[in-house]
Amino acid sequence: MIAIIPARGGSKRIPRKNIKSFFGKPIIARVIENALDSGVFSTVFVSTDDEEIAAIAKQCGAEVPVLRSSKNSDDYATTSDVLIEVLDYLHSRGKNEDKACCIYPTSVLITGHDLKIACDYFLEKQAPVLLACVAYSHPIQRSFTIKNDKISLQFPQYINARSQDLEKVYHDTGSFYFFDVPNFMKTKTLWQEEIVPFIVDENKVQDIDTPEDWSLAEMKFKRIHHEEL
Repeated sequence: MIAIIPARGGSKRIPRKNIKSFFGKPIIARVIENALDSGVFSTVFVSTDDEEIAAIAKQCGAEVPVLRSSKNSDDYATTSDVLIEVLDYLHSRGKNEDKACCIYPTSVLITGHDLKIACDYFLEKQAPVLLACVAYSHPIQRSFTIKNDKISLQFPQYINARSQDLEKVYHDTGSFYFFDVPNFMKTKTLWQEEIVPFIVDENKVQDIDTPEDWSLAEMKFKRIHHEEL
């Protein structure tokens, strides 16, 4: 089994985000180390269009067999596009993988132990895809939009329901996916009919798109690794 980390060089709101120092190391370096520490991947590949990211990835024990193509380096390239490019390249070199995991380069709160447990569950379930997910912190049945300066309930039928009686709803953490490679290469998508959920603690989930997000990730990381820092 291999891991693939898609790490484009461009980042508008946090410049050079994927190699920004996170407690003394480039954030992608910590993600690569966690992937290697999991013990479940024969190789960790990094897909990038950036020479500096590639150099850091190699220093950390990952492989960057080729720089990402220009068509998969813009804002419109999807994760599936990037994964297909890597897997096609490996196939052209006679390396045909059966299982793989996509790990995003700022998923620094996910530990090697988390990846090991998720991998074991993925293999046990023999699913086409395992998706890391987390429960919404507040019932989405209470959600509303604002139209013409007025509140418009999304689910008015639940206006008087107790929170504890509402069904728990989950969302993608945007941290990692395990997937069956032949199935993925046939369908060209990670969204399958029989995705297995892997529920992650909300303390290990944090989108990092803004400086405020980065600060929240640091707070959560300190809580998880307080004995090491």
